[in-house]
Amino acid sequence: MKAWLLKDFGLKNLHLEEVPTPVPQAGELLVKVGAVSLNYRDKAIVDGIYEPLKVPKPLIPVSDAAGVVVAIGQGVSRFKVGERVNSTLYSRWIDGPPGPDEPDYCFGSPLPGGLAEYMIIHEESAVRAPTMMSDVDAATLPIAALTAWYALMDIGNLQAGQTVLVQGTGGVSIFAAQIALAQGARVIVTSSSDANLARVQAMGVSAGINYKTHPDWEQKVLELTDGKGVDITIDVAGGNGLNQSVAATKVTGMITQVGFLNGQTTALNLMPLIFRQTTIRGIAVAPRSSFERMIPFFDQHQIKPVIDHVYAFDEAIKAYEHLTRGAFGKIVIKIAD
Repeated sequence: MKAWLLKDFGLKNLHLEEVPTPVPQAGELLVKVGAVSLNYRDKAIVDGIYEPLKVPKPLIPVSDAAGVVVAIGQGVSRFKVGERVNSTLYSRWIDGPPGPDEPDYCFGSPLPGGLAEYMIIHEESAVRAPTMMSDVDAATLPIAALTAWYALMDIGNLQAGQTVLVQGTGGVSIFAAQIALAQGARVIVTSSSDANLARVQAMGVSAGINYKTHPDWEQKVLELTDGKGVDITIDVAGGNGLNQSVAATKVTGMITQVGFLNGQTTALNLMPLIFRQTTIRGIAVAPRSSFERMIPFFDQHQIKPVIDHVYAFDEAIKAYEHLTRGAFGKIVIKIAD
């Protein structure tokens, strides 16, 4: 089969090569990959800045895939040949709280990922792909959609009438806005692009804040919420901007920390955090059971992924370069028809 192999850190070391097609062992599915989507995690792995994992090389990267089962190993009972499935990031996290070693069993590093014509997925970590979505659409779900869902619904217990602050207009952020709006919440979005803010407001977002024009964007959030702050903040930036998220979130509100675009460390001012009694919850995607709860919600509310661009399999480098520039929604690589 053809597969993209990361031989060393840096995009120049990602090459399309011929490798043996894997053979499914007991409990495993051989999946013909229809499409994959890129996440910031995939870029961080290629760049060599994704901690704390030790990335094996060569590596078939990318965690998020959708495709069809073409062969099964001994004892498989959850799926049959011909069924469409999604990967999940954590191959062993099925339900409940995560174990301490879940990152050791992630697709796309350290386990082989989906940027190949075929991939192995254990039947216990696979999820039935939504029947109302193509592989291109379904491939966007395993990290971006599920992270937003878990943060807002499973952890945040979002209720209609509450207010959500979403940072940015990338994959997780757009899904968070879509889910919150479907749940009947009010949504405020920050971005450095007025054009992107106009696009999210056309989707139903009530207000957009350009954080370049308004560097003290937390003050604008407070103005928009009568000084109260939002119920839940989806923080994708990290870095020292976490202090602004604390200020923008209501007393006893929740910040779900899902990203680190502006840095993996922060100088956190403790007194505002203490006095506002803020909960900061790290979110590292979700278990399979959460994925299975999310799909009916997407079906019920007819939520369709927002895809910026679909690249061909041999254009993977261009897809990564696009991710580096930034995207409105998701970037997808189509592998098979």
